[in-house]
Amino acid sequence: MTPPETRRTRLAAVTLASLAALSPLARAQGAPPPLASAVGGAVQDCGAGGSVQVPIITWGGDIPTIHANGAQGATASGSLFAKEGLSLKLVREDVFAKQLEAYLKCESPYLRGTAGMIMMASEAANRDPRTKPVAIYQLTWSAGGDALVVKDSIRNPKDLRGKTIALQSYGPHVDYLGKILAGAGLSFADVKLRWVKDLTGTKSTPGAALHEAGVDAATVITPDALALTSGGKTGTGAEDSVRGARIMLTTKSANRIIADLYAVRSDYLAKERGKVEAFVRGLLKAQEEVKALFKDKQSRAGDYGKLLAAGGQLLLDSPQATKDVEGLYADAEFAGYPGNVQFFNAPQNPRGMANLVAEIQSGLVPLGLLGSKQALAKPPWSFDQLKSGLKETSAAAAPRFDQAQVAQVVSKRQKQGTLAQGGLFAFEVFFKPNQSDFPASRYEESFKKAIDLASTYGGAVLTVEGHSDPLGYLRKAKEKESDLVLKRMRQAALNLSLSRANAVRDSLVKYAKSSGISLDASQFAVVGHGIDQPRSGICGDAPCAPKSEQEWLDNMRVEFRIIEVEAEDAVFKPL
Repeated sequence: MTPPETRRTRLAAVTLASLAALSPLARAQGAPPPLASAVGGAVQDCGAGGSVQVPIITWGGDIPTIHANGAQGATASGSLFAKEGLSLKLVREDVFAKQLEAYLKCESPYLRGTAGMIMMASEAANRDPRTKPVAIYQLTWSAGGDALVVKDSIRNPKDLRGKTIALQSYGPHVDYLGKILAGAGLSFADVKLRWVKDLTGTKSTPGAALHEAGVDAATVITPDALALTSGGKTGTGAEDSVRGARIMLTTKSANRIIADLYAVRSDYLAKERGKVEAFVRGLLKAQEEVKALFKDKQSRAGDYGKLLAAGGQLLLDSPQATKDVEGLYADAEFAGYPGNVQFFNAPQNPRGMANLVAEIQSGLVPLGLLGSKQALAKPPWSFDQLKSGLKETSAAAAPRFDQAQVAQVVSKRQKQGTLAQGGLFAFEVFFKPNQSDFPASRYEESFKKAIDLASTYGGAVLTVEGHSDPLGYLRKAKEKESDLVLKRMRQAALNLSLSRANAVRDSLVKYAKSSGISLDASQFAVVGHGIDQPRSGICGDAPCAPKSEQEWLDNMRVEFRIIEVEAEDAVFKPL
């Protein structure tokens, strides 16, 4: 039986070649060469007829693929795929380099991996027009299966500057780490990378590397994160944990970074477009049926048990690994029909394929994991022609956060003075005295950044925090004004900061809507700090007076902050 820690195994073990041809950053980081130079074998044509091999990997997103195949490795009679006229053989291949070699030889016309992994394969695949990859289907977003674990000297992503981070070569976390760094205003050039061969289960993994004194953080699958942190708390140093280690961030908060996809060879798509469309149609139907089955598992215990056993066998080599299969499923957020439409056909979507690919390549090229930017084609069809028989064809509009619970958590942290401590990323918008409106023309870049953060960290809360300048209050205090007047002035400053924060939030939502982007209003919490947190600091029990015009203006600001609320179970309501 494969151990439980392989719940998100995406191994990419290859022999590391010479670094001489890599970029200066790649050489400095000890980075592996591009995957294209680590994969051998000539391109071969795809044969006709017979059963088609389809790769799957050890991930919850592949459970519907197993269901569509009749809960068997070979397509079962009466299954969704059989009804689509398909004959498939599901083969688990977690070593992505091997999967790529099979793709180039057309042992399978399909590639199965994260968007980042497929982009790493694109350079080799794009060398021959026959094997140019076409992304055809998004299975899932990682929504809890991946994590960044840090040692106790690191409190937020900005603290990663200059630190050493363990990362798997060619794995699913390269773009995940790149996005986290970018949100903190950092890049791969600002950190040191400790590259390892495997993702989990061996001595050459990020989790194993975190035990080393010189390694400060590691990107790992969540089961390994729990082991490193003594069950998700703080590592005690006992058993497999690292003393002081804690989980800074998982994909439950950062739930729009790691996208799982299927891509297909261009020549196979040209010859067998009907079969490729049937494959995607079967996956869409299977996702709906599996979602219903997990929801009604008690009344459909027989079918549910059969799928879990098949998932255990095909994903974990043991039909008894049913609890692990349930865990795999829980870590994935399925895209379904609405998600695929948004991912492939909504160019304004901040987390759509075009934006995601550009973002991934901006990290891979400097690291040398791509020699140059590569093309990735999107499906050549409209998904409308594939939705017949589906029930869920529109995006859910229900709020994903309990706003009352969010307000309670934010208020509690504000009173405790821990709001900033719980923040992952923050940036500020400055305004002028007496300003009450926040036009998009002036704040467009700030609004774009806020939209990107809100879209990327869809499981986190975005606070909009208003601040006021204390100069007027301090003048009255110096004139020995009564406590009643001073109290009223503090309250007025608090109200002003809150109203300005509301105005910024409303302007942001309006700007997003005008750009065709839908923001979940329940994700935003508006906070007014008044004069309690001036940029000029606190002097004793009172705010310090600004010493310059710039300090005075800097006190007039609204701060956006992403705060992680995963520990607050009542706050976030996943779909």
